[in-house]
Amino acid sequence: MANGRRDERRQHGELVADVLAVLWESGEPMTARQVNAVLDKGLARTTTATILARLHEKGTLRRTPVPRGFAYEPVADEAGLAASRMRRELESDLSRDLVLKRFVSSLSADDEETLRRLLLKAGDESP
Repeated sequence: MANGRRDERRQHGELVADVLAVLWESGEPMTARQVNAVLDKGLARTTTATILARLHEKGTLRRTPVPRGFAYEPVADEAGLAASRMRRELESDLSRDLVLKRFVSSLSADDEETLRRLLLKAGDESP
């Protein structure tokens, strides 16, 4: 049964990713009905509405009232969302230095160079 729960979480995670992809691709606020139509997965509109509402509660989406519901749009692009998740993970761990050390040591040489360049650039932009 534990494996069944893992599969359900994976499917839910994929669905959330699909919903976000639809919103990023759209570039404008969409209702649950509109998102559901683009997804075309045979889901109940209420399923899509629940996912959108939960993403709004987490701060991933902003919503605006429209007749008969809400329209949703992402608060950040895909890279911004990934950066926020990374920051939350880092902030939730007590051994921050160790987490950063392990993260940096797992980077490819190209990613290390990119990180160095970005850190230097950020340092130059500091007051």
